[in-house]
Amino acid sequence: MGEAPDLLRNDGSGLRCDLGGFWIDPWGPVKRAVVTHAHADHARGGSERYIPTAETAAFMRARSSAELPFDTVAYGEPFRLGDVEVSLHPAGHVLGSAQVLLRPDSGPTWCVTGDYKIEPDATCAAFEQQRCDVLVTECTFGLPIFRWRPDEEVVREINAWRAENAESGRTSVLLGYALGKAQRVLASLDASIGPIGVHGSVRTVCDVYEGHGVSFPEHVHANAESAPDLRGVGTIVAPPSAHGGPGQRRLASAGGMRTAMVSGWMSLRGRRRWRGTDRGFVLSDHADWGGLLETIERSGATRVLATHGYASQLARFLRESRGMDAAVLPTRFGDADDDDGERVKAVDG
Repeated sequence: MGEAPDLLRNDGSGLRCDLGGFWIDPWGPVKRAVVTHAHADHARGGSERYIPTAETAAFMRARSSAELPFDTVAYGEPFRLGDVEVSLHPAGHVLGSAQVLLRPDSGPTWCVTGDYKIEPDATCAAFEQQRCDVLVTECTFGLPIFRWRPDEEVVREINAWRAENAESGRTSVLLGYALGKAQRVLASLDASIGPIGVHGSVRTVCDVYEGHGVSFPEHVHANAESAPDLRGVGTIVAPPSAHGGPGQRRLASAGGMRTAMVSGWMSLRGRRRWRGTDRGFVLSDHADWGGLLETIERSGATRVLATHGYASQLARFLRESRGMDAAVLPTRFGDADDDDGERVKAVDG
């Protein structure tokens, strides 16, 4: 008899589970989509049915003009799809992010991590390690050069930079992905340094966070009305797409400003000068090299499939240095040197 087929396969629309009749994070319209989190490279429109956490569903509703059909599930709550028991577990990436644990009626247990980080933060449920036979792991930062410093050290540096700018009469602008990074940054700001404003797209996402119990320092919508109060002493949290926009130019011409990008990519020297920012702070919502290896080891998996990042490099390391059964699981957003994948991950770091 031939070897049993894999539980998941890339069918051109995403990772398909034939036994369960569903896809995980499909990049094309499908009948039934299990969604790990609400970032655009994982949550796409057009499918007939979505199965996410309630928080992920709220984000998807907030950014879609269409009525999306959801069957939301709580963390750790098992449900059946065909011949597979499925459950979602905290991934620690952003609010509502989930790992997908798959237990078929027969055969090995699989876990798909989605995007994850193992260090806890105040804005989302902490990562919960899952045991499995086959681990499908993201590896956005899957190289030994990526090793994160403790969050508290980076946060102290961010607040010290803000204080220095305020003393010099310059507005501080912190750039981070509108869903997740911006909220993590906002939650860490010392409100005593000066008033805090948030870009409109960040504010919309913050409303969802606050609706699910996450607290932030007092802040205002950064617009023409609040600009006089923010100018020179305040801090604005905005997405990278706002860098260089008309609002920022008004602040710059009226007394000066300093900009900083907050991302794991800022650990690369060339990225520190990304789009002409003045400063880069290394704070990532993804696991670093050590976090990836720790997660793989603690999973107990006998087989590892790497995806979404430096997949070939991580798989090769696991084979050659750890003697593991490891390979690349191709997706639309493949190795980090892929132009499209790099473009997406550059703002989701």
